[in-house]
Amino acid sequence: MTAQQPQNYFLDIWDVDMMKRPDESNKIEHHTTLYHSDYLIVRRGQEFEIKITFNRPYKPNEDKFAVEFVIGSSPAISKGTYVPVFPKKEKQSSWRGRIKETSDNIVTMGLTPIADCIVGKYNMYVAVQTPFGTRRTRKDDSRAVYILFNPWAADDAVFLDDEKERQECVMNEVGIIYHGAYDDISERDWNYGQFNFGVLDACLLVMDRSEMPITNRGDPIKVTRKASAMINSRDDDGVLVGNWSGDYTYGVAPTSWTGSTDILLTYASTKMPVCYAQCWVYAAVFNTFLRCLGIPSRVVTNYFSAHDNDGNLRTDIILDENGRVDRNRTRDSIWNYHCWNECYMSRPDLPQGFGGWQVVDATPQETSDGMYRCGPASVQAIKHGDICYPFDAAFVFAEVNSDVVYYSRKKDGTMQLIKVNRTHVGRMVLTKAAGEVTRRDITDNYKFSEGTSEERTVLEKAEEYGCKRENSNPPLADVDVILPTLEIGVGDDFELNLEFVNRSDQRRTVGTYISGSVVYYTGVSSHEFLFRTPTVTIQPQGSVTESVMIESKNYMHHLVEQANLNFIVTGKIKETGKIVTSMKVITLHNPKLLVEVTGNAIVNEEMIARVEFTNPFTHTLKDVEVRMDGPGVMEHKKRLYSLIPGGTSLTWTEMFTPQRAGKTRVFATLDCPGLRQVSGQASINVKP
Repeated sequence: MTAQQPQNYFLDIWDVDMMKRPDESNKIEHHTTLYHSDYLIVRRGQEFEIKITFNRPYKPNEDKFAVEFVIGSSPAISKGTYVPVFPKKEKQSSWRGRIKETSDNIVTMGLTPIADCIVGKYNMYVAVQTPFGTRRTRKDDSRAVYILFNPWAADDAVFLDDEKERQECVMNEVGIIYHGAYDDISERDWNYGQFNFGVLDACLLVMDRSEMPITNRGDPIKVTRKASAMINSRDDDGVLVGNWSGDYTYGVAPTSWTGSTDILLTYASTKMPVCYAQCWVYAAVFNTFLRCLGIPSRVVTNYFSAHDNDGNLRTDIILDENGRVDRNRTRDSIWNYHCWNECYMSRPDLPQGFGGWQVVDATPQETSDGMYRCGPASVQAIKHGDICYPFDAAFVFAEVNSDVVYYSRKKDGTMQLIKVNRTHVGRMVLTKAAGEVTRRDITDNYKFSEGTSEERTVLEKAEEYGCKRENSNPPLADVDVILPTLEIGVGDDFELNLEFVNRSDQRRTVGTYISGSVVYYTGVSSHEFLFRTPTVTIQPQGSVTESVMIESKNYMHHLVEQANLNFIVTGKIKETGKIVTSMKVITLHNPKLLVEVTGNAIVNEEMIARVEFTNPFTHTLKDVEVRMDGPGVMEHKKRLYSLIPGGTSLTWTEMFTPQRAGKTRVFATLDCPGLRQVSGQASINVKP
């Protein structure tokens, strides 16, 4: 340096403003203002700005600088893990940079990450070239940038060109998950909480813990497939431990959770799988993961979902020669309902037309390529029977298309086909309607209407790909058994009226078996509480009603969490030897929690939430856990009550302070070994 040159001759960096406040343009334009985070969070394929303060005005023709982005432990330009971005048109890397404004010593620079860049947390540096080498800003965690998938950018693989769907499937924090039975649908509210403090870091930790290569983390196909394995703890110490036993002593009952935040933050802090989950908990937490990273997603419920043990399109129910179900030999199960996720993305690995909604399922049912995971499987491919395409389309196809096949097993062990029910499985597929507090029937997305020529073509195509199904149609018995649809509360006595209809011109005598069992929602029987064997005589073209009184004392002590009773009626017609069968699942309705919110619904003003519950039974409920939370207004809270005697009430009040404006809800659940799945909610519209 000569004596004439001033000290500030070389460009030096004084400050970098990440423009990361929620009210600044970056977070507003990138739809990330709701993330409760002190960092800059942006979406790929879209420009964001930073302001660099130099020691003197920037001279475009003389000064050379770059903004550098680094992710992972061994950054390299060739892998996209080290990305220098330059201000000049002549020198550009894969990410675009441009100077938008200069004012005195401050340069405002626009930066556009490429639309398929790696998703995750980058460190950012500013580097200036001087005659003495490169001067670079120190590592400063406050300058880290989170880059997410971008469903608003046309070049991103997760682009979803429907603002209403985007608002629902990316931005909505409050969900409704459907359960119960297809003819008696129940709803469960869920707080996805994808913007809550710490959730984004927890989701990125899930990918780190899976040892997923950094370079794969820009591809939604690879991210969703890996995550479908990591949300369950089988194989890989993932997020949640499944438990369908009814004994949740060492964890939280699946029915007790109100949302995903508690689960993900516990996993992030302990690095240990969280206990316990069933299918809707897996689907709900997976939904949080996907929405948090910017992949549009929704939770879907399939009613009468076949869990097929041997990869054919048949669910086999085996009866003995008198018509009674042989429980030891009936291996396949039909879940009353099963929840999975759909996420939205293009599928460049498949022929055209198979992009859009994809099924991903984190519930560990069967292994896929050696791990418990499922998907992404194209919904379009499932509908059209193109089940040869990756990933796991054949398994999902069977969940919605299996036939229920009844066999009669003779004393010598031979099996006789007696009935095929082609309409029972995949009876209805539901998800929450976009922008509304109501359900949407999407069965048509998965299958053509029963009995149409398109449906026949699809099933034939599936058979060509190796899905075996039962093609013979045995002649039906000429007696039908009709079981009623009933709405019954837990603890009620009720009458079950079975109607036997004779469609023949001769008298019919049927030796029947009426079985009532408490069942898990997975179709597995827990306890048979009713067994009758009446003989019914029906006149030609006539009908007879057989009434069975069901007393609560017989089923109450055996109830499992979802309070399902499964009635199976089978029998043999004396005159023809034909077998008659009928099945009905009745979901018992639980008492409700009353949730009330009082006070001025204004940001930063204290409010009160009150939860009330009355034990409707004569017996005492023990070890009762009540939980409450609400996105944007209340952090997760819980309280334990050791005893609630029969007929008595509890009231729990909590103060809370809304943190942000908008419509939201406060959820509460009550759970104990003697009564699962009690919930309630209250809506709030918070003013700024």
